Amino acid sequence: MSGFGVPAGLPPGGSLTLTNLQLIDGSDTGPREHLALVIEDGVIADVVAAASVRPTSRTFDLGGAYVMPGLVNMHNHFSLSLPGPGGDAVSALGPHELALYMADAARRTLLAGVTTVRCVAEKAGADFALRRAIDAGWTAGPRIRTAGRALCCTGGHGHETEDTIECDGADEFARGVRGQIALGADLVKLMISGGIAGEHEQITTAQLTPDETAAAISTAHAWGRKVTAHAGPAEVIAQAVELGLDCVEHGYELTPEVARLMAEHSCALVPTLVVTSAQAFFDDLGVPPWMQARSLGAAERHRASYRYALDAGVEVLLGSDMPPYWDFEGTTAVVRELEHMEAGGLAPAKVVRAATAGPARWLGDESVYGMLRPGLAADLIAMPDDPTAGIGALRGLDLVMSGGVVVRDDLGRTRA
Repeated sequence: MSGFGVPAGLPPGGSLTLTNLQLIDGSDTGPREHLALVIEDGVIADVVAAASVRPTSRTFDLGGAYVMPGLVNMHNHFSLSLPGPGGDAVSALGPHELALYMADAARRTLLAGVTTVRCVAEKAGADFALRRAIDAGWTAGPRIRTAGRALCCTGGHGHETEDTIECDGADEFARGVRGQIALGADLVKLMISGGIAGEHEQITTAQLTPDETAAAISTAHAWGRKVTAHAGPAEVIAQAVELGLDCVEHGYELTPEVARLMAEHSCALVPTLVVTSAQAFFDDLGVPPWMQARSLGAAERHRASYRYALDAGVEVLLGSDMPPYWDFEGTTAVVRELEHMEAGGLAPAKVVRAATAGPARWLGDESVYGMLRPGLAADLIAMPDDPTAGIGALRGLDLVMSGGVVVRDDLGRTRA
């Protein structure tokens, strides 16, 4: 090679045909049998009958595996640092170490079958650099949509770490929104109540005034960005929904009335059910007893809130909060979240949609990914059993493709 140039990155998109598969396209319907996916330059070019495919060196038989879109995790933190020694170690990382730590988390997340993430509070702007690196092919990871740093009041939820910005008053919240958008934020995250990880607050602590919430939401909407909010108590959520909130994170203490209000205003819920049933994860990180007690003590009410949302017709979307790849209760944290969603009353086929097409639609990306149809990205996962019959089938996930590039293949079925 003569001269100097930028080193080649990861492949931007693959071209191949996957045949003999059962297709779950991301709608809330069951699988279709004996199909093949024709993939060109990372995009699904066609869906055809397997019998019509002429074998070539780039045709791979999946042996009847169930294939569905890659997961979209709507509550992601690559730089999560909870109270305790584990979180303290992350908070102590320098900027270069933090970037490498987050890049490794992104790689692990992709290998767990999550091909797109919505980051909802990351440290020091490192998420924007990571997004550029992944888009350029410098490192492996899921597609990133990010809120940048979340906005909280002085002393509010998450104020202890670099993944929030403290604001007070309507003008400061408006300025905070504009600041994150200027850095490239795809959405805005507000901390409007206390939560399980703040020592000097409670889940029920209201933290923003109506003027502050209104200023943040109206400013974000004026710039074409949706707003999601960390929120626990029903009264705080109701006020924010009336002011135009687009999504609620956690929703620990919903009531049937507030759930109906959310449905009426098309406000989605990312329930993160796993975070109030995560003792083993907390033990791994050395999370202090006060936080464990608050989290585990909220579980029953959290599950009831989720049920209220389902009964009211609120759109629920996948979000793990925990690192999605975390080895947890015999599988990964993201799969355990999906299992909690099913156990709480959402039919398996609808859980699949809540993990794929639903998040893509909320993010405004339904023409890019989220379903396995011609013209959309070839982001997919495969497994031996049918996830629309029971979402626990995802415990057997053995193949991950991102943009037509195979990034994980446990059985070697796509090796030429």
